[in-house]
Amino acid sequence: MTAQERGSGPAPPPAGSDLGRRTRARRQQLALTREEVATRAAASPGYLRYVEESDARPGIAFLLRLADALDTTVAELAGRTVELPPGLAEAAARPEVLALSTTECWARLSTHGVGRIAVTVDGSPAIFPVNYTVTGDKIAFRTAPGSGPAAAAGGRAALEVDHIDDAFSEGWSVLAVGPARTVTSDTDARWLGTVARSAPWVGERPQWIVLEPDRITGRRIRATRARPPDTP
Repeated sequence: MTAQERGSGPAPPPAGSDLGRRTRARRQQLALTREEVATRAAASPGYLRYVEESDARPGIAFLLRLADALDTTVAELAGRTVELPPGLAEAAARPEVLALSTTECWARLSTHGVGRIAVTVDGSPAIFPVNYTVTGDKIAFRTAPGSGPAAAAGGRAALEVDHIDDAFSEGWSVLAVGPARTVTSDTDARWLGTVARSAPWVGERPQWIVLEPDRITGRRIRATRARPPDTP
Protein backbone atom coordinates (compact mmCIF):
# COMPACT_ATOMS: atom_id res chain seq x y z
CA MET A 1 0.00 0.00 0.00
CA THR A 2 1.36 3.41 -0.91
CA ALA A 3 1.46 6.42 1.38
CA GLN A 4 -1.18 8.09 -0.78
CA GLU A 5 -3.52 5.12 -0.30
CA ARG A 6 -3.05 5.49 3.45
CA GLY A 7 -4.49 8.99 3.31
CA SER A 8 -1.32 11.04 3.24
CA GLY A 9 -2.83 13.98 1.32
CA PRO A 10 -2.03 15.29 -2.14
CA ALA A 11 0.19 18.28 -1.45
CA PRO A 12 3.75 18.72 -0.20
CA PRO A 13 4.33 20.48 3.13
CA PRO A 14 4.48 24.28 3.17
CA ALA A 15 7.73 26.22 3.20
CA GLY A 16 9.28 26.43 6.63
CA SER A 17 7.89 23.05 7.76
CA ASP A 18 9.87 20.71 9.99
CA LEU A 19 9.89 17.95 7.37
CA GLY A 20 13.63 17.42 7.80
CA ARG A 21 13.45 16.97 11.56
CA ARG A 22 10.55 14.53 11.30
CA THR A 23 12.28 12.60 8.51
CA ARG A 24 15.48 12.27 10.53
CA ALA A 25 13.58 11.27 13.71
CA ARG A 26 11.58 8.60 11.88
CA ARG A 27 14.71 7.23 10.18
CA GLN A 28 16.49 6.99 13.53
CA GLN A 29 13.44 5.37 15.10
CA LEU A 30 13.65 2.63 12.47
CA ALA A 31 17.44 2.36 12.95
CA LEU A 32 18.04 3.00 9.25
CA THR A 33 21.03 4.72 7.73
CA ARG A 34 20.64 7.65 5.39
CA GLU A 35 21.96 5.47 2.57
CA GLU A 36 19.35 2.77 3.23
CA VAL A 37 16.47 5.25 3.18
CA ALA A 38 17.85 6.96 0.08
CA THR A 39 17.96 3.63 -1.75
CA ARG A 40 14.38 2.84 -0.74
CA ALA A 41 13.23 6.29 -1.87
CA ALA A 42 15.16 6.15 -5.17
CA ALA A 43 17.20 9.22 -4.22
CA SER A 44 20.81 10.04 -3.51
CA PRO A 45 22.09 10.13 0.09
CA GLY A 46 23.21 13.70 -0.58
CA TYR A 47 19.69 14.81 -1.46
CA LEU A 48 18.23 13.05 1.57
CA ARG A 49 20.77 14.86 3.73
CA TYR A 50 19.66 18.12 2.15
CA VAL A 51 16.03 17.27 3.00
CA GLU A 52 16.93 16.43 6.60
CA GLU A 53 19.17 19.41 7.27
CA SER A 54 17.77 22.24 5.13
CA ASP A 55 14.47 23.94 4.43
CA ALA A 56 13.82 21.69 1.45
CA ARG A 57 10.57 21.76 -0.49
CA PRO A 58 10.50 18.46 -2.41
CA GLY A 59 7.69 17.55 -4.76
CA ILE A 60 4.88 15.17 -3.91
CA ALA A 61 6.39 12.30 -5.94
CA PHE A 62 9.51 12.24 -3.77
CA LEU A 63 7.48 12.71 -0.59
CA LEU A 64 5.36 9.67 -1.41
CA ARG A 65 8.48 7.57 -2.00
CA LEU A 66 10.06 8.90 1.20
CA ALA A 67 6.95 8.13 3.24
CA ASP A 68 6.87 4.57 1.91
CA ALA A 69 10.60 4.20 2.60
CA LEU A 70 9.98 5.19 6.22
CA ASP A 71 6.76 3.16 6.61
CA THR A 72 4.71 6.25 7.38
CA THR A 73 2.63 8.89 5.60
CA VAL A 74 3.28 12.29 4.07
CA ALA A 75 0.86 13.75 6.60
CA GLU A 76 2.97 12.44 9.47
CA LEU A 77 6.24 13.66 7.95
CA ALA A 78 4.74 17.10 7.25
CA GLY A 79 3.38 17.42 10.79
CA ARG A 80 -0.24 17.69 9.70
CA THR A 81 -1.37 15.28 12.43
CA VAL A 82 0.38 17.04 15.32
CA GLU A 83 -2.90 18.50 16.61
CA LEU A 84 -4.72 15.18 16.35
CA PRO A 85 -4.71 12.23 18.78
CA PRO A 86 -2.76 9.11 17.79
CA GLY A 87 -4.65 6.06 16.63
CA LEU A 88 -6.68 7.62 13.79
CA ALA A 89 -5.99 4.67 11.51
CA GLU A 90 -8.45 1.80 11.22
CA ALA A 91 -7.85 -1.27 13.35
CA ALA A 92 -5.79 -3.99 11.70
CA ALA A 93 -7.67 -6.89 10.19
CA ARG A 94 -5.74 -9.45 12.27
CA PRO A 95 -4.65 -7.77 15.53
CA GLU A 96 -2.74 -9.77 18.12
CA VAL A 97 -2.39 -8.66 21.75
CA LEU A 98 0.86 -9.71 23.42
CA ALA A 99 1.76 -9.30 27.08
CA LEU A 100 5.13 -7.64 27.69
CA SER A 101 7.57 -9.02 30.22
CA THR A 102 9.01 -6.76 32.90
CA THR A 103 12.26 -6.54 30.95
CA GLU A 104 10.39 -5.61 27.78
CA CYS A 105 8.42 -2.96 29.67
CA TRP A 106 11.59 -1.29 30.98
CA ALA A 107 13.13 -1.50 27.50
CA ARG A 108 10.19 0.38 26.02
CA LEU A 109 10.33 3.01 28.73
CA SER A 110 13.95 3.42 27.62
CA THR A 111 15.92 6.17 29.39
CA HIS A 112 13.51 9.07 28.95
CA GLY A 113 10.37 10.27 27.21
CA VAL A 114 6.93 11.74 27.82
CA GLY A 115 4.35 9.84 29.85
CA ARG A 116 1.18 10.53 31.80
CA ILE A 117 1.12 10.54 35.58
CA ALA A 118 -2.19 9.63 37.22
CA VAL A 119 -2.84 11.17 40.64
CA THR A 120 -5.68 12.27 42.91
CA VAL A 121 -6.20 16.03 43.21
CA ASP A 122 -8.81 17.36 45.66
CA GLY A 123 -10.45 13.95 45.78
CA SER A 124 -10.76 13.60 42.00
CA PRO A 125 -8.64 11.61 39.55
CA ALA A 126 -6.38 13.61 37.26
CA ILE A 127 -3.82 12.82 34.58
CA PHE A 128 -0.90 15.05 33.54
CA PRO A 129 1.79 14.68 30.86
CA VAL A 130 5.34 14.75 32.23
CA ASN A 131 8.88 14.43 30.87
CA TYR A 132 10.34 11.45 32.69
CA THR A 133 13.81 10.01 33.21
CA VAL A 134 14.55 6.37 34.03
CA THR A 135 17.37 5.77 36.50
CA GLY A 136 17.92 2.16 37.54
CA ASP A 137 14.57 0.80 38.69
CA LYS A 138 13.10 4.24 39.36
CA ILE A 139 11.27 6.81 37.24
CA ALA A 140 11.79 10.51 37.96
CA PHE A 141 10.12 13.63 36.64
CA ARG A 142 10.27 17.35 37.33
CA THR A 143 7.33 19.54 38.21
CA ALA A 144 6.45 22.72 40.08
CA PRO A 145 5.60 22.67 43.81
CA GLY A 146 1.85 22.72 44.30
CA SER A 147 1.13 21.67 40.71
CA GLY A 148 -1.07 18.75 39.71
CA PRO A 149 1.78 16.27 39.08
CA ALA A 150 3.28 17.17 42.48
CA ALA A 151 0.24 15.49 44.08
CA ALA A 152 1.88 12.16 43.25
CA ALA A 153 4.35 12.57 46.13
CA GLY A 154 3.45 10.92 49.41
CA GLY A 155 1.17 8.25 47.97
CA ARG A 156 0.80 5.69 45.22
CA ALA A 157 0.78 6.90 41.66
CA ALA A 158 0.70 5.44 38.17
CA LEU A 159 2.72 6.42 35.11
CA GLU A 160 1.54 5.31 31.69
CA VAL A 161 3.67 5.48 28.54
CA ASP A 162 2.60 4.35 25.09
CA HIS A 163 3.42 4.52 21.41
CA ILE A 164 1.04 4.29 18.45
CA ASP A 165 2.08 3.54 14.87
CA ASP A 166 -0.84 4.62 12.68
CA ALA A 167 0.88 3.42 9.54
CA PHE A 168 0.65 -0.21 10.70
CA SER A 169 -2.21 0.06 13.25
CA GLU A 170 0.18 -1.21 15.91
CA GLY A 171 1.29 0.06 19.29
CA TRP A 172 2.22 -0.69 22.87
CA SER A 173 1.56 0.65 26.36
CA VAL A 174 3.36 0.29 29.68
CA LEU A 175 1.91 1.03 33.13
CA ALA A 176 4.17 1.54 36.17
CA VAL A 177 2.53 1.73 39.60
CA GLY A 178 4.13 2.36 42.98
CA PRO A 179 4.88 4.84 45.76
CA ALA A 180 6.12 8.30 44.80
CA ARG A 181 8.17 10.73 46.84
CA THR A 182 9.65 14.19 46.60
CA VAL A 183 13.44 14.37 46.23
CA THR A 184 14.61 16.47 49.18
CA SER A 185 18.37 16.03 48.82
CA ASP A 186 20.04 18.80 46.81
CA THR A 187 22.76 16.34 45.82
CA ASP A 188 20.22 13.85 44.46
CA ALA A 189 18.33 16.61 42.66
CA ARG A 190 21.51 17.88 41.00
CA TRP A 191 22.44 14.34 39.97
CA LEU A 192 19.01 13.78 38.40
CA GLY A 193 19.45 17.05 36.53
CA THR A 194 22.70 15.79 35.03
CA VAL A 195 21.27 12.44 33.86
CA ALA A 196 18.00 13.87 32.51
CA ARG A 197 18.00 13.78 28.71
CA SER A 198 15.50 16.63 28.33
CA ALA A 199 14.50 19.74 30.21
CA PRO A 200 10.77 20.20 30.94
CA TRP A 201 8.95 21.35 27.81
CA VAL A 202 6.93 24.01 29.65
CA GLY A 203 9.52 26.03 31.52
CA GLU A 204 11.11 25.87 34.95
CA ARG A 205 10.12 22.84 37.04
CA PRO A 206 12.47 22.67 40.06
CA GLN A 207 10.85 19.86 42.06
CA TRP A 208 11.87 16.26 41.37
CA ILE A 209 9.41 13.43 42.04
CA VAL A 210 10.61 9.82 42.05
CA LEU A 211 8.25 6.89 41.35
CA GLU A 212 9.48 3.49 42.56
CA PRO A 213 7.33 0.94 40.72
CA ASP A 214 6.40 -2.23 42.55
CA ARG A 215 4.22 -3.27 39.62
CA ILE A 216 4.99 -2.74 35.94
CA THR A 217 2.90 -4.25 33.17
CA GLY A 218 2.50 -3.74 29.47
CA ARG A 219 1.03 -5.04 26.29
CA ARG A 220 1.67 -4.77 22.61
CA ILE A 221 -0.81 -4.79 19.74
CA ARG A 222 0.69 -6.37 16.64
CA ALA A 223 -0.95 -6.53 13.23
CA THR A 224 -0.39 -10.00 11.83
CA ARG A 225 -0.29 -10.28 8.06
CA ALA A 226 -2.26 -12.88 6.21
CA ARG A 227 -0.06 -15.71 5.06
CA PRO A 228 0.07 -16.49 1.34
CA PRO A 229 -1.70 -19.70 0.31
CA ASP A 230 0.43 -22.82 0.10
CA THR A 231 1.70 -23.61 -3.35
CA PRO A 232 2.64 -27.03 -4.67
